[in-house]
Amino acid sequence: MTFLPSGVVSHGQNLHNSHTLPEILRHVEISRGKAARQAVCDRGYRGKREINGTQIILPGKALKKDTRYQKDKKRKQCRKRAAIESIIGHLKSDYRMARNYLKGAIRYRLSHQPSEAACAWNLKQWLVVIF
Repeated sequence: MTFLPSGVVSHGQNLHNSHTLPEILRHVEISRGKAARQAVCDRGYRGKREINGTQIILPGKALKKDTRYQKDKKRKQCRKRAAIESIIGHLKSDYRMARNYLKGAIRYRLSHQPSEAACAWNLKQWLVVIF
């Protein structure tokens, strides 16, 4: 069972991941009470490898010199990220957030409701656990 993080944020513009990650990490720090030591991003992330003491991990091929333990550890870290990707895709299709053809700043206010979608997903997961 996978629960989405509470750090879901909607932005007023179409920003690249490297510009939104510091804000997300601040939000995570506020909600957890301490900063995250590591953050796993997808291969499309192009930005700093460390933000305010948080190490950014990107999936990549294992090195030849890596031991079996190191290879498995790298693979396991990136599997969690890959599991969330499919959930995000389903949320986009279920809550009609895939593509928006409106123009201007109002399009982001009208059609992007990621926090409501994340709440709905988490509520559904809790109901499955309870009942």
